[in-house]
Amino acid sequence: MTNILTKPNEVTPEIMSLEDFINYDDGTDARYELEDGRLLYMPSESEINRRIACFLFVYFAQLGIPFSRLTMKTEVAVMGTRTTVRVPDLMVMTEELAQAMQGATRSIVMSDMPPPQLVVEVVSPGQKNEERDYRYKRSQYQARGIAEYWIIDPMQQRITVLHLVAGLYEEVVFTAEEPIASPLLAELGQQSPLTAAQVLQVGTSA
Repeated sequence: MTNILTKPNEVTPEIMSLEDFINYDDGTDARYELEDGRLLYMPSESEINRRIACFLFVYFAQLGIPFSRLTMKTEVAVMGTRTTVRVPDLMVMTEELAQAMQGATRSIVMSDMPPPQLVVEVVSPGQKNEERDYRYKRSQYQARGIAEYWIIDPMQQRITVLHLVAGLYEEVVFTAEEPIASPLLAELGQQSPLTAAQVLQVGTSA
């Protein structure tokens, strides 16, 4: 295939398999997700999104999660109408998944691997991006069996924490100075709570 995508969120008309996607190379440094078998161009990361993802990476590391279980921009194969591969901003792996990924030539969680423990998406501006993060990715991560999914929305100034209960996500929304509550944070035993404002303000602080 020779399609080179130049517009944000542009999708190729051709249907690709997972193998096609893994082997795809357009000769550029462009990054893509695979959405229902079609390439979806991923524009360059905004500084707000990068800062929030980096902050949480360091925060989880300081709480004792080893670096082998923390990763940014690792791909994950999920359920969709057709083959779909998402690229969360941040991922916390289980120990079993980290072991399964050891020595991999490409940082992608295949469908036959254990699911991540947590994925984080920082919402980018635009209705299509909001729909993907709040609607499509929610159902896909739920079907993949990912225990927690955080949606961090700098525009709406809120953090939605979804955790898997009997196969379905239950959600709680946190804003302002509300402490973020989640099974992972409870497991890590924080000495002081992490508030929504602490996370959201990282993207705008100097």
